[in-house]
Amino acid sequence: MYNKNFLKKIAKLEQVPFSLIENGVKNGTIAVLANTNKDLTSPCAVGTGLKVKINTNLGTSTENLKFENEKKKLQTAIDSGSDAVMDLSVGGNLRKIRNDLMRFSSVPLGTVPLYEIASEVERRKGNIEKMTIDDILDVLIKQAKDGVDFFTIHAGILQNAVKYIRKNKRVGGIVSRGGAILARWMYVNKLENLFYENFDKILEIMKQYNVTMSLGDALRPGAIADSTDDLQIGELRVLGELVKRCRKKGVQAIVEGPGHIRLDEIAKNMRMQKKLCYGAPFYILGPLPTDIAAGYDHIGSAIGGAIAAMAGANFLCVVTPAEHLRLPTVEDIKDGVMASKIAAHSFNLLNFKDDWERNRKLSQYRARRQWEKLYPLTIDPEKARRYRKVEGKISGNACSMCGTFCSIKLSEKCGFLNSR
Repeated sequence: MYNKNFLKKIAKLEQVPFSLIENGVKNGTIAVLANTNKDLTSPCAVGTGLKVKINTNLGTSTENLKFENEKKKLQTAIDSGSDAVMDLSVGGNLRKIRNDLMRFSSVPLGTVPLYEIASEVERRKGNIEKMTIDDILDVLIKQAKDGVDFFTIHAGILQNAVKYIRKNKRVGGIVSRGGAILARWMYVNKLENLFYENFDKILEIMKQYNVTMSLGDALRPGAIADSTDDLQIGELRVLGELVKRCRKKGVQAIVEGPGHIRLDEIAKNMRMQKKLCYGAPFYILGPLPTDIAAGYDHIGSAIGGAIAAMAGANFLCVVTPAEHLRLPTVEDIKDGVMASKIAAHSFNLLNFKDDWERNRKLSQYRARRQWEKLYPLTIDPEKARRYRKVEGKISGNACSMCGTFCSIKLSEKCGFLNSR
């Protein structure tokens, strides 16, 4: 694991006592996303007692191979406040794309190694159904040596789940790309999940480079109708057992959580995960509390993410307006990051003094109409400035909505404002 000096650096970055980081890493309730094979400008820690963090997914598709677009998305995500990123590329030269993204990234970068494994197997052998454990280990070693900070490994989807879903069909089926690939492999080969069967070999590779294990939820519900069903809970129980195996081998583990979850079941899911997975950090893919928000899923995700954070989620995955519809654009990435940042910050300000003070100061400047002091404290200063413009000119001291009937001005005249 990490040495004491490195953990002290993390504690300083996180602005928390060193003992919190040290004990959390030791107990498995905190994970530090930082591969020891590279120097990372902004390592990120997730877990109990820390601020809720956010991750942004990037990557090419088989339909869009332009790396420059992904580079712009990377910079936009980091500039907008993403604490980590994942390269989910499935098109083009995957190793080059990944290494180029790592070269430009100041924050931790994760991958789903199965995507490169499947691409390589399809290229060399004709189809993914011919995948072997050697194909898996080769890519894992390559990515770990290259400096990937965390792997999503779908080791919790097992043969019994594949048989179950054929008899008890879901509305959304299997929406996890990695989960669907493995389900197809198990269905055709009539064998158990290779990641599960060879989990200890995978852990040996990850331990060598301090790659964090992100236990993927291959059976997460992709429709509200499937929320908190037997398949989801069954996989979660498997992931809990895998958390124990990770800790026994000295590998950090976080657990990925559900996608489409009913609003009244979000908090229950968070508590259930913490119990079944022994307090491991929980990485939430959404959750989305409705299926109808196509084009606005980032808003649904912010609602679900804020509730999840209140109930114990530690790491929120950015959902963009393009979710379920297309590969996100640079603008989609920014909108998604902003929505997730709002969700995370809404929780963080309840527990961390600097976030609380930021809100207090902003409100103070707003009450005094000190706009230039206010802008830097907003989540998007450029947008706040732009919205203050009226027909190309900056409006007067008040905003253009209230004008001469400004409520703050009237409060000021009556002596209702706190001057401190």
